Amino acid sequence: MTFAVEIDQLVKTFGAFVAVDHISLQVRQGEIFGFLGPNGAGKSTTIRILCGLLAPSGGRASVGGFDVATQPELIRKHIGYMSQRFSLYDDLTVEENIDFFSGVYGVPRERRPERKDFVLGMAGLAERRQTMTRLLAGGWKQRLALGCAILHEPPILFLDEPTSGVDPIARRSFWDLIYELSAARHTIFVTTHYMDEAEYCHRVALMYRGRVIALGPPEDLKQSLQAHALVQLDSSDPLESMRALEGQPGILDVAVFGGGLHVTVDEPEAALDRIRQVLAQKQIEVRRLERIEPAMEDVFVALIEAEERKAA
Repeated sequence: MTFAVEIDQLVKTFGAFVAVDHISLQVRQGEIFGFLGPNGAGKSTTIRILCGLLAPSGGRASVGGFDVATQPELIRKHIGYMSQRFSLYDDLTVEENIDFFSGVYGVPRERRPERKDFVLGMAGLAERRQTMTRLLAGGWKQRLALGCAILHEPPILFLDEPTSGVDPIARRSFWDLIYELSAARHTIFVTTHYMDEAEYCHRVALMYRGRVIALGPPEDLKQSLQAHALVQLDSSDPLESMRALEGQPGILDVAVFGGGLHVTVDEPEAALDRIRQVLAQKQIEVRRLERIEPAMEDVFVALIEAEERKAA
């Protein structure tokens, strides 16, 4: 099988600080590959190396068959890159931004009108082509930035935190565009710290402190938590509930999730009874208590807590 991206024991250091710590993975052609992790985990540094913008300190990596250390110029011709800041010029109109990036990416002049029409249509911006970019809402800027990144029809797209700061509806709409590109055989390598976006990827890698601590399809990673049960608890006092339950027999972990708690237990029925008893003693009202299926955020929390325990 030919891989769009191959990484083998990649390392990047800044002085004594190890930003990327011997990571290895492969991304298939046409795959939507999610690169997850908290801020500072090393995701953006890895992306910059893969885009030929940073030299690695050790290991090797190739993108589209080109080596990141020796062929960065060739890589940049064969990829599209979209950063979390959208890389647009606010003092240009939508159409002028497209014209500018057509030139930057070397789109042949005879093809530029066709590619411009494609981007305007894909992004839903045909009626806004004369609008100043600074006047666009975040979701529209995001779509324009993605369109500009694919003007030259690159086979591989790197999207670095592309939905950061964008409302949930615009984020969902943006992912619809990503699916369309994947269906057209573009390979999408996307970093995000939104755990719900992991569900949209074919496979994900979870990065923490410079290392990949989990790799696989979202469903497989969620199955890894099935050795224990997960319980949703909504109560009148979440913080006090958390304090009361931590360390109780049969209760393995308690984590804040939205306005409630996710409680990891070993024996669900016995644990539900114990939770009710403990909270009743504290005069805390139980509003919801039931077993649920884990989400990617639960996987994320469980894996990072496991790493923290190892480090301790």
